[in-house]
Amino acid sequence: MSGGTRLRHVEHSMGTVFSFDVRMAAADSPRVRAGLAAAVAGLHRVDEIFSTYREDSQISRLARREITLDDCVTEVAEVFRLCEEAERESDGWFTARYAGGLDPTGVVKGWAVECAVRMLASSGADAVCLNGGGDIQLHGGPWRVGVSDPLHPGELVTVIEAEDGLAVATSGQAERGCHILDPHTRRPPADGIASMTVVCPGLTQADARATAAYAMGDRARGWLEDLAGTEAFAVLADGSTWQTSGFARHCAQLPA
Repeated sequence: MSGGTRLRHVEHSMGTVFSFDVRMAAADSPRVRAGLAAAVAGLHRVDEIFSTYREDSQISRLARREITLDDCVTEVAEVFRLCEEAERESDGWFTARYAGGLDPTGVVKGWAVECAVRMLASSGADAVCLNGGGDIQLHGGPWRVGVSDPLHPGELVTVIEAEDGLAVATSGQAERGCHILDPHTRRPPADGIASMTVVCPGLTQADARATAAYAMGDRARGWLEDLAGTEAFAVLADGSTWQTSGFARHCAQLPA
């Protein structure tokens, strides 16, 4: 961007790393920097409210029945509603129900990243790429997003060219080991998917859909094809891949 400014920032929160890449006109820099500070503070506030590792978080206190949902900040009810929507859409393959209780952390990070990007956009940023632990929300653009090869660390399996409002979420074992379970068996999925990448508007949905699709295994392709505005790319344990019918339009054209 001619005469523009680029701002990068890395923040540790929620047990992961958030990487900001922000483009703006030089004249907007003070306002955007203030927006970045507010976005970072917002991530830490979300952690304080929703962390299951903090005994004093509202989620922990809610789980212990020390408080009710009415006692919590309004964001808690909003996140629970998003969890319920994701569970209905996936016919239970995404769930926030564990051991008789509710754990909404499966959507919290994506939702928090979306909120942070909206904050930066409203502060005047022309383009934003916010990577939260490998899941990415975009504003402006275009941006190029590399998808890591789960079978060959340090390599990419594809590069996505995404524009304003799109999100890219990947579920699998590469970053955190086997942390996604089949909600029906409470065991790791048996169908041999190494990673599942979903592209759609909004990281809250992209993250939940990638999680559900990874848990579904072979059932995922048909389910994803039926979701409007959603495309996906899967890497199987044997190294083969598949993609939904419209995914190719998101692939970057790279030099030979």
